[in-house]
Amino acid sequence: MIVERKKLNFWERLYIPAVIGGFKVTARHFIKSVFKRQPVTMQYPEERWVVPEGYRGAPYLVKDQEGNTKCVSCQLCEFVCPPKAIRITPGGIAEDSAHAHVEKAPREFEIDMLRCIYCGMCQEVCPEEAIWLQSQYSMTGYSREEMVNNKARLYELGGTLPDEHFKWDHKKAAEERGGGHH
Repeated sequence: MIVERKKLNFWERLYIPAVIGGFKVTARHFIKSVFKRQPVTMQYPEERWVVPEGYRGAPYLVKDQEGNTKCVSCQLCEFVCPPKAIRITPGGIAEDSAHAHVEKAPREFEIDMLRCIYCGMCQEVCPEEAIWLQSQYSMTGYSREEMVNNKARLYELGGTLPDEHFKWDHKKAAEERGGGHH
């Protein structure tokens, strides 16, 4: 499909309306800051923007109230991520472990914050509520490597989040399903 571009008239080709519009904005800011003493700029980092409800910030991982990882390496967040910023390497759980009833846990979990578009789809799709979005909006780093958050860094940002699921505690998980004690 070809979109025809509208021909500009003489006045529009001079770009005078655009220049005048820019001067109006500048004059308005000048008057507010000089005569009315209303600052136009924010003095960051002393002053910070108030984060509105529902703000989608950087994703992080959380643990349950007992310090166990909530992520079971289902990889749904990795598959749904539009820019492919999430990379998960699933790891198995030893059969003789007390947590053998849980299928798997992430061996590696990385989120490349330079690729992340803060869409929130990873949080929406997570069945275990293991990934959440923080309200922090200023993240910096000196290199690309610093902006790739590994599993340890993601847990450091997230901390713990209590929930009603007890998948790591076999006895509580059985009670929750109605199976009684084993």
